[in-house]
Amino acid sequence: MTAITTVVTIAEILKNSGFALEKMVATSTVGMKDETKGRMVQKAKIEIVMGKTENFDSLMTATEKH
Repeated sequence: MTAITTVVTIAEILKNSGFALEKMVATSTVGMKDETKGRMVQKAKIEIVMGKTENFDSLMTATEKH
């Protein structure tokens, strides 16, 4: 599983559970040095900005009681 897959999965779980709202999703590529080959390679990057839902605090309280 890649890091991007993990981030997207966690964001979906938070949304589907009612804990968070998705505010923005941005994708891009960044140049990174490949340590084994010594050259620059392009890597995918994702940024997901989320915010709390109105009922976040009550959901957290209910979760902590279990």
